[in-house]
Amino acid sequence: MTYESLVNEGFEAVTSRLGGLAHIEKSARETRAFLRGRGIGNALVLLRLILAYCLGGKGLRLTAAWAASLGVADISNVALLYRLRQCGDWLSLLAGKALSSACPKAAHGRTIRIVDATTVPKAGQKAKYSSGLWRLHCAFDLPSERFSHFELTDESEGERLDRIPVVKGEIRLADRAYLAAERIAAVIDAGGDIVVRAAWRNARWLAPEGKPFDLIAALKKAAGPGKIDIPVWLGRKGAPALGLRLVAVRKPPHAIPEAQRKARQAAQRKSSNIADATLLAAEWVILVTSLAAEAYPTDDVLALYRLRWRIELAFKRLKSLTGLKEPPGFDERSAKPWILAHLLLALLIEPLADGLDDSPPALAA
Repeated sequence: MTYESLVNEGFEAVTSRLGGLAHIEKSARETRAFLRGRGIGNALVLLRLILAYCLGGKGLRLTAAWAASLGVADISNVALLYRLRQCGDWLSLLAGKALSSACPKAAHGRTIRIVDATTVPKAGQKAKYSSGLWRLHCAFDLPSERFSHFELTDESEGERLDRIPVVKGEIRLADRAYLAAERIAAVIDAGGDIVVRAAWRNARWLAPEGKPFDLIAALKKAAGPGKIDIPVWLGRKGAPALGLRLVAVRKPPHAIPEAQRKARQAAQRKSSNIADATLLAAEWVILVTSLAAEAYPTDDVLALYRLRWRIELAFKRLKSLTGLKEPPGFDERSAKPWILAHLLLALLIEPLADGLDDSPPALAA
């Protein structure tokens, strides 16, 4: 295989998605991923070599041998590992380019952006059992059905609603882990709106006059109609309380026992007794939103939040399409590029996957 055979019609489309050959070469030098050849002809060849190792599952020695036997590159396995460790910033930049090429423009309606995180174990059994994780913080946009942002951290970096840049006019959906008044305020100040799920104890609930708001009492009072849509405030440290809407709906009768069972299991894992208030709250889907009631009535807010499951499907598809799992080795310098290479692959094949069913047609029925 020669350099010319690497630049075939299929890979030309890939290079176009990544900004073109000139951008790939320039970005590799700017991030110091490719400064001198030393057996590798240019940055495009380096990219093919890194992807072959990270996605091929053959290891460093076999990848280097494959490259040498086909004339792709003359490089040892040790040199390949060194090159890989220099590629983290470069692959992150290329992934950003692929994201920007597919990022939707909210021209004919507001972008719905779902934020969440998924994890990838670090290498080794010890890491798995001591919460050693890589955490991927992601945004998934609707109606384009595309990931629009990735950020890779270790387990020390928590989930924050404002971690991902705000597109003005977006509606940001998130689960309970993202209910923090300061972070919600940051998204709103940047021009977005939010719909975030809430647990009854993970916020300082306030009434209009600044007095504590009894959420459990409100749920009991609304048990008849089964819906709540009222103003509420969230207390903040060193700042005025944040005014939002509290929107809640009581779950269908058949779903309540399962929700309460999960609540009891969560309490058992913490070796604590479950409170009656927790069992009551488990009967409800509780949300806070900054959307105006005039434009987004109760049912619309609930329908918006139901879209959050789409990112869970997207995570499953990302991992199944690319084979994303724990990276080999413990060194962060090689683990991060390994994960980023899989993310880059996911971004490049996302448009192709739109024509595929999640299940074979015979099974989907």
